[in-house]
Amino acid sequence: MSKNKLIRFNVADNQAGGQRRPFAKAVRAGDFVYVSGQVPTRNGEIVSGNIVTQTEQVIANIKDVLALADCTLEHVVKVNVWLDDARDFSSFNAVFEKHFIDHPPARSTVQSPMMVDVKVEMDVVAYKPVE
Repeated sequence: MSKNKLIRFNVADNQAGGQRRPFAKAVRAGDFVYVSGQVPTRNGEIVSGNIVTQTEQVIANIKDVLALADCTLEHVVKVNVWLDDARDFSSFNAVFEKHFIDHPPARSTVQSPMMVDVKVEMDVVAYKPVE
């Protein structure tokens, strides 16, 4: 694959009601893979539960999208996090640490109003040189 080529990995899954979303799950641009924001969904539906349950689902979704570009969490160099409630920070961080302790990325975390029933959203940038 040429370093100058862009690869778009699958359009985002349909949201509830079958509405198609107008963005890619991820885009590889040279050696970098940009993963679109992931929320705690499974089969197009929000996974109910607390911040721990929802964070685990978001990370599982990120792993699935990274795999499309032959990447893993170890390739992640930057994470952006949005929390609906700042009081969830410690519980979120405990889940995050479990998945990233051996290869911590740079990270930003902010509080932001979220979609209904969503407690967390994350996007990531991964680095894996094109061979």
